Amino acid sequence: MKAIGFTRSLPISNNESLNEYEIDIPSCSSNELLVKIKAISVNPVDYKVRQKSAENEELNEPKIIGWDAAGVVENVGINVENFSVGDEVFYAGDITKPGCYAEYQCIDEAIVAKKPVKLNWKESAALPLTALTAWECIFDRMNIAENDGMDEKVLIIGGAGGVGSIAIQILKKLTQFEVIATASREDTVEWCEKMGADRIINHHKLLEELKNEKDSISYILNFADTSGHWEAMTKLIAPQGHIACIVNTAENVNLNVLKEKSVSFHWELMFTRPMFNTRDKYKQHKILARIAELADTGKIISTKNREFHGLKAEVFREVHKLQESGKSIGKNVIEF
Repeated sequence: MKAIGFTRSLPISNNESLNEYEIDIPSCSSNELLVKIKAISVNPVDYKVRQKSAENEELNEPKIIGWDAAGVVENVGINVENFSVGDEVFYAGDITKPGCYAEYQCIDEAIVAKKPVKLNWKESAALPLTALTAWECIFDRMNIAENDGMDEKVLIIGGAGGVGSIAIQILKKLTQFEVIATASREDTVEWCEKMGADRIINHHKLLEELKNEKDSISYILNFADTSGHWEAMTKLIAPQGHIACIVNTAENVNLNVLKEKSVSFHWELMFTRPMFNTRDKYKQHKILARIAELADTGKIISTKNREFHGLKAEVFREVHKLQESGKSIGKNVIEF
């Protein structure tokens, strides 16, 4: 089968940074599905893994990355219970295993769901990783319950990114919070409005634009710069509030400043459940099934923004370059 990968960590401007390979169709275990991939989307984790995996030495075999896909089940393992050949599915995957930059992929059924019926391949492929991240942040890490949030505020830093885009929608449709999202350009402001944010502020001026709301924001979801926004978050968060982040800190931050207000800090990594084979790993199947239901009932829309075509190295390099620019809005999707 054809796949896109790399053996060296090179700048995306280098034509050897991502290459085309012919490799064997993978053999799946008893609890896995073999999926013929129709479309994928690219996330920041893709280029971060590409940049770090082969910095010091060339890999003996190409590394295939990618963690967002939609496709058709071609075969099922003997212990698979919930899927059949021909099912149309979507999923994010497991960062410890080969990714979806390929014609076929083996994937554990516990982290897969049937794709939204009313969304096409590209629209479906845009959702899994970011929807899982947002959902786990909101409902699993922060322990928010559906319909919570009456007379409370939640701040989303990075509202126009992939995770922010779907987090806005989930909060608006399933809770009663006032959703404040950050954006700094005209096009990102328009995107956040499209996603349904109640208010949009400039993340470069958080304390200035929210000067009357210090100590009053119950929940902060930071999907951008953890250390860069640390001071603002600690001043804006309400007593007994919650802060959740997904981006590693660029420098040490002082957790002690959260003690006086008894603020809870949460890390979220969508890959934790499959990576550690946790007992509740199957919950990712349930979350994705719920996301599909919300899409099919029109409560959420796909966060697909730009689309590309072809299982070609130059296409993937173009999308990685866009992701690395920091100017990507919503999700960038590649249809094979």
